[in-house]
Amino acid sequence: MENYSFLFCIVGIILLFLVLKSFSKPISKIIKLLINSILGAGFIYGANYIGAGFNFHIGLNWITILSTGILGIPGIVLIFFLKIFVAI
Repeated sequence: MENYSFLFCIVGIILLFLVLKSFSKPISKIIKLLINSILGAGFIYGANYIGAGFNFHIGLNWITILSTGILGIPGIVLIFFLKIFVAI
């Protein structure tokens, strides 16, 4: 019976490795989205802090944060152009 326990441990480790390997790409994409969203929110917050003297404010909500998270720097530029030219 002891020989089978060693075999079950090896099979369990291999299965755990395969499961973690299959989830590694989606998890890395989610982590990248979170990091981009946090950085975009920080950038918008900083722009609001600096723009307060110029009466410039961008709403910090889930739409702006998610657009900066998905698009990255082009998302930030898009939000600024929309604020300046469309006056949202």
